[in-house]
Amino acid sequence: MVGSVHINGSAHGANGTEDRLDELRRLLGKSDGDLLKIVSVGAGAWGSVFAALLQDAYGHLREKVQIRIWRRPGRTVDRSTAEHLFEVINSREDVLRRLIRRCAYLKYVEARLGDRTLYADEILKDGFCLNMIETPLCPLKVVTNLQEAVWDADIVVNGLPSTETREVFDEISKYWKERISVPVIISLAKGIEASLDPIPRIITPTQMISSATGVPTENVLYLGGPNIASEIYNKEYANARICGSNKWRKPLAKFLRQPHFIVWDNSDLVTHEVMGGLKNVYAIGAGMVAALTKESATSKSVYFAHCTSEMIFITHLLTEQPEKLAGPLLADTYVTLLKGRNAWYGQMLAKGELSPDMGDSIKGKGMIQGISAVGAFFELLSQPSLSVQHPEENKQVAPAELCPILKRLYRILIKRELPARDILQALRDETMNDPRERIEMAQSHAFYRPSLLGKP
Repeated sequence: MVGSVHINGSAHGANGTEDRLDELRRLLGKSDGDLLKIVSVGAGAWGSVFAALLQDAYGHLREKVQIRIWRRPGRTVDRSTAEHLFEVINSREDVLRRLIRRCAYLKYVEARLGDRTLYADEILKDGFCLNMIETPLCPLKVVTNLQEAVWDADIVVNGLPSTETREVFDEISKYWKERISVPVIISLAKGIEASLDPIPRIITPTQMISSATGVPTENVLYLGGPNIASEIYNKEYANARICGSNKWRKPLAKFLRQPHFIVWDNSDLVTHEVMGGLKNVYAIGAGMVAALTKESATSKSVYFAHCTSEMIFITHLLTEQPEKLAGPLLADTYVTLLKGRNAWYGQMLAKGELSPDMGDSIKGKGMIQGISAVGAFFELLSQPSLSVQHPEENKQVAPAELCPILKRLYRILIKRELPARDILQALRDETMNDPRERIEMAQSHAFYRPSLLGKP
C-alpha cells in the first residue's frame, strides 16, 4: 500500500516514508541536496536496534538522509562468541547469503577456526551487535571517530548507558563549540545520578547532556517504553513515548513511528526518564527472588506487591500527579521482569554465576544500569532533609527507611555486605507493613518534593 494512513496515524509505503522524512527535513531547515545527518552514539542493544530501525525505514533515501552509528574501536570478539556468531550466521539463510554477496563470510569462518580476531565495530558493520549476537540487524554505517560522527550531525541519538553519558557528551561538547545550528538529541538512556549538595536532587541523562553541551533543554528529548530491543527489531508489536518540548516531540514521534512500533508523545520528560531508571532497581530484586525460589509464582507475586508499593511511594515524592505514571511505569516494569537484562542479572547473582565484585558491565549483556540506580535512589532518599512522617512510630524518618526492598538491594549490591539470598528476608520480615498501607500513606500525605527533580 503506497501512502496509506492507518488509524494509529502511521503512514506506510514509499510515499508515506519519504513524506515524513521531508517534513522533518523542512523543520530542521534542510535544503535540497543537503543531507539530514542522524548518528546514534553508543552501540549497545537498544542503540544498535534504534539505528537499524531508522536504516531499514529511511536508508534507501540516501540522497536525503545519512544514518550512522558510533562505537569505540578496539573491542575484540572472543573465541567463544565468534563460534556462537558463526552458528547464528549459518542458521539464517538470508544472513548467510547477504554476507557471501558482500564477500564478508570468510572472515567469520576464519574467526570460528581461531585464525582471525574479529572486532566489535567490524561485525557491527555487518549487522551484529556484540550485546545481541542472536538477533542479526541490517548492515550499518559505523564510525569509530567520535568527532567525525557528531560534529555536523542534525540529530544525535544517545544510546549510551547513563553511567557513560556525561563523559562522552563532555567530549562531544569540544567538537560543537563553533557550531552554528543546534542539534536535536534523543536520549534512550534509563538511569539516574544523585546530587546531594547543596540540596538532594536527581540528575537524569538528558540533564547531563544539556549541561555538558549547552544544547537547550527544548532540543533534548527522551524516548522510552516497555520493550525489549531484539523483539522490536523482529517486529513484535511495541510502543514507546518520546518526551520533551512540543516543538520536537510531535514531529519526531511521527518520524519514528512504524507499523509495529508506535510512538506517542508526552511533555513530562524528566519524570518519565526517572521512572525508566526506577524500574531497573526492582527488576534486579525480582530476578533474585525468581532464582532463589525456583520460579515460585507465589513468592514472585509477594515480591511484586511489595516492590510496586515502594515504586508508587517513590513516585509520590517525585511528581504531583503520580497516577498519570501508573500505567507506563507498571508496563515498563513488567517487561523488564519478564525478559530484561536487570532481572537476568539478579538471577545470575542468586545462582552464584555472577557476583557484585564483577562490576556492572557484563559480557554479552552490556551495562546493568539498575546497579548504579540502586545506589543513586537509596543515597538520595536517605537524606534527612527529605524526611517524612513514619506511619506508626510518630517520628520523622528518611524515605528510604520506608522502602525495605530498596534498602536491602543497596546492602547487597552497593555495600556488598549481604549475600543475594538475603533479599528473601525483606519479604519474610514479620515487622514489614502491608504494602497497601505504604500506598495509602503516600496517597494521604503531601509527600511531593519538587526539589528532587530540580523544580522550585
